[in-house]
Amino acid sequence: MPYKALVMYKMHYKSWKRRILADIELEIAKLLSKAQTKERRILMKNAIFSGVGLVALLCSAAWSLAPASAQDAVLSLLTNLERGQWEVRFRGSGETTQICLRTGYELIQLRHKQANCNRFVVEDGAQQLTVQYTCPGNGYGRTNVRRETSSLVQVESQGIEGGAPFQFTGEARRVGSC
Repeated sequence: MPYKALVMYKMHYKSWKRRILADIELEIAKLLSKAQTKERRILMKNAIFSGVGLVALLCSAAWSLAPASAQDAVLSLLTNLERGQWEVRFRGSGETTQICLRTGYELIQLRHKQANCNRFVVEDGAQQLTVQYTCPGNGYGRTNVRRETSSLVQVESQGIEGGAPFQFTGEARRVGSC
């Protein structure tokens, strides 16, 4: 390869490398901004700056962002609840409502029962779950579910339904089969 062609090749390679690195830095910044907790951001930064490599970075990024799509994700708290008929007793008013718990998602949207809501997982643990959701044309909400046993949970929720605000706390317990 002639010297001039070699110089042009190296310049092209360096230019290409700079563009790729700039694209990677941009994607890293996007991933870091989407990381849901401080611990996950720290983990991602450590992976990025410790020279783990691009494959490890992408794996950790995928792991850290996996729960962001609550509609497709299996939330750990919900998988440990017993299926069947549940009774939700609202504190303050004493009202109760019955729900058939098939997937567990029924506890997240007690005021917005339609399925076309977009969910964002804020916290997903074995004992506690927090989900924010938006229902186009019908409001939004934020629900926290705390597991006491596989058949007893505490529920707190607030948001807007049909243009009016709502807020409630309650206890949900399994009472039988659907």
